[in-house]
Amino acid sequence: MIARMIVKRLLISVVILLLVSLLVFFATLLLPGDPARAILGQQATPERLAALREQMGLNDPVWLRYFSWLGGLFIGDFGTSAATGGPVSELLGDRIGASLVLMVLAAVIAVPAGILVGTYSALRRGRGGDHTASGVTLVLAALPEFVIGIVLITLFSTTVFTLLPSVTMAPPGEQVWNYPSQLVLPVVTLALVVAPYIVRMMRATMIEVLDSGYVEMARLKGVPERQVILRHALPHALAPVAQVIAIQLAWLAGGIVVIEFLFRYPGMGQALVDAVANRDVQVVQAISMLIAALYVVVNLLADIVGILTNPKLRTEA
Repeated sequence: MIARMIVKRLLISVVILLLVSLLVFFATLLLPGDPARAILGQQATPERLAALREQMGLNDPVWLRYFSWLGGLFIGDFGTSAATGGPVSELLGDRIGASLVLMVLAAVIAVPAGILVGTYSALRRGRGGDHTASGVTLVLAALPEFVIGIVLITLFSTTVFTLLPSVTMAPPGEQVWNYPSQLVLPVVTLALVVAPYIVRMMRATMIEVLDSGYVEMARLKGVPERQVILRHALPHALAPVAQVIAIQLAWLAGGIVVIEFLFRYPGMGQALVDAVANRDVQVVQAISMLIAALYVVVNLLADIVGILTNPKLRTEA
């Protein structure tokens, strides 16, 4: 039963990615500009433009261009960048790694912190710690990510404490993670954006589980409180929270665009902003599909975790 549900989720994810590829491809066709002219420049002769259009397949029917582009995605060929004239995969190689480092670090901080604070808040329900955690998370959840980033820059990079760099400025040819101090503010900003939703959902779910009959029965049987929480309450609370975690981690894929632009971080988000400004269609298509794929994969993993951590489904299986 569990395997059948996982396969079903996997097939749905594949269908969603195909629909997204259709949307991305045909939406970018509506963007103004000629890719061949963008590569060769305004001084290009009609003969060179015609030859490049033929080479890039721009004279082919739309449906053929779509399937050619889709086939290239499966082998890692994202096309040619209009801005650099080189392969898009080379342009995005280091930027994908830089963005993944940022997202993974933020997730490693936000997810455990959100679960711990949410559980603590549920166990201290109605007390001072619970009120403080609820108030802080409510304020953070109401603030846009760029506001949180600007506040952190103001506090730690300008007038209050000059402790951390406000922008990322790694020397050419070096990886950004070789300069940990430049990662602190972007990572903390992303973690503060993601964690409040996990905290609030974890608190609500944990309170519901702690008030359930099976937890009360375990306590009446004399099971130690720590064991009640770890073995009876947490497994039931994590399944619905996994969906919220997935949504927040998937948000990182799209929300990272704002954070990277704010901190001038050399990742996919900054590359997407530059590509839109330069009308670099191939890069826009590639980054859009990568973000969509990451979003779908994270949600698929969350569905699988939710299935595997559901005691009812395990019992039925």
